[in-house]
Amino acid sequence: MVFFRSVSLLSKLRSRAVSSAIQSQQFCSMATNPKEEDSGVLLKATFMEGQCLSSHVEAATANLGHGLEFRYRNLSYGRMDANAKQATQDLHSQLKEMIPEQQERLKKLKTDYGKVQLGNITTDMVIGGMRGMTGLLWETSLLDPDEGIRFRGLSIPECQKVLPAAKSGGEPLPEGLLWLLLTGKVPSKEQVDALSKELQSRATVPDHVYKAINALPVTAHPMTQFATGVMALQVQSEFQKAYEKGISKTKYWEPTYEDSLNLIAQVPVVAAFVYRRIYKDGQIIPADDSLDYGGNFSHMLGFDDPKMQELMRLYVTIHSDHEGGNVSAHTAHLVASALSDPYLSFAAALNGLAGPLHGLANQEVLLWIKSVVDECGENISKEQLKDYVWKTLNSGKVVPGFGHGVLRKTDPRYTCQREFALKHLPDDPLFKLVSNLYEVVPPILTELGKVKNPWPNVDAHSGVLLNYFGLTEARYFTVLFGVSRSIGICSQLIWDRALGLPLERPKSVTMEWLENHCKKVSA
Repeated sequence: MVFFRSVSLLSKLRSRAVSSAIQSQQFCSMATNPKEEDSGVLLKATFMEGQCLSSHVEAATANLGHGLEFRYRNLSYGRMDANAKQATQDLHSQLKEMIPEQQERLKKLKTDYGKVQLGNITTDMVIGGMRGMTGLLWETSLLDPDEGIRFRGLSIPECQKVLPAAKSGGEPLPEGLLWLLLTGKVPSKEQVDALSKELQSRATVPDHVYKAINALPVTAHPMTQFATGVMALQVQSEFQKAYEKGISKTKYWEPTYEDSLNLIAQVPVVAAFVYRRIYKDGQIIPADDSLDYGGNFSHMLGFDDPKMQELMRLYVTIHSDHEGGNVSAHTAHLVASALSDPYLSFAAALNGLAGPLHGLANQEVLLWIKSVVDECGENISKEQLKDYVWKTLNSGKVVPGFGHGVLRKTDPRYTCQREFALKHLPDDPLFKLVSNLYEVVPPILTELGKVKNPWPNVDAHSGVLLNYFGLTEARYFTVLFGVSRSIGICSQLIWDRALGLPLERPKSVTMEWLENHCKKVSA
């Protein structure tokens, strides 16, 4: 994939770009009327040369009731409405067209450069969680320590500019990011709307899933209930059925694609059920087929404020993928490398996401901020805040929401949430507290000298935004993270199968082996 980034190259490509970019309403104005702030936008050669096909489909839907009074789309179990399938036939066709080319690309990469070293492995890396060790292929996103995440080459601000939104100037639709992650191309609004309809048509959840969740105590952690629901969904796996019948390796990606889109469509329904079961006395809210993926998720949770729906679109988009080395993404990749289907792989990822050092951190941030307010009040001064931060650190605890395993600057996912807050809730006391923490915490962590990255990460802000719009149950926050992460994980799983990536099996060693090896090398 070739990317063009500078203003000079933008000028050289403009004449060539206009004819293709005009087919995308999101890119048209930028290509024909470039502004100074557009100079950093990545122009993809494949996008320039590609076509943005439009599909218009209204999937026939009807509501069903079941014992839990939840209404679902009228679909036969395990089948997708024919009209809805036609809606994104071009997505499947694009993938089918791209896959042979990418397979040849990978084959050539291995043939030509298979023996090229990517770096040295040190003892620190082996005993330090493999930090800094390059060892995974992950196509959908790449994390740069300084500039943050890029989805198929596009930064978060760039995605906000070029991906279709529910309204003019609004936040990107998660369906658009899904399309981008799968194809590397920016979709048109018509393509995104069609994909949204298809996901709606796939969103029926069998009754046995709710029965499995209801078998758990209502006091069980929301992530436990969510992961249980995902495991129960596995009964409908198209990959498992195809594998048991016998399927060529070259076709593995197709049932994986079906499972992945089904899973992405169904997890918001399961997640909303868990929320309403635990916190709203089991009063379930039916889906609204007029809404998009993020808006409908917000609606099913019980939040119909348009600003909250915009927040959910942003939240799902920016939490969807963060390259392959984080716990949840790596877990999914590892489990799937054994040819476990997307349901099994994603359920395993959720169990990793539930850890305090990964996805549970967003829960910890809001609880810590509320502890500051409880002890010091909302109008705490910066000096008082410094004292509280030092108190936290001196007690042997960490200040949640700061630092990152890869990033060395402020997380751009934090930055875009801050911009959302400045636009929609500038006077919220907790937002002002988060802003003060941004000024107070990094210098203190730098003074300690033990932290490579003292800057805020994505978790430092998300809880405050959710809390402002009424989603105050911090224990549930990681479930939202899980719903989001399904988009990135499942997109990569499709490519794992399409590229025929092998079983993951790294070498492990003992401390004795390390001691002997290091003494031998040092002698």
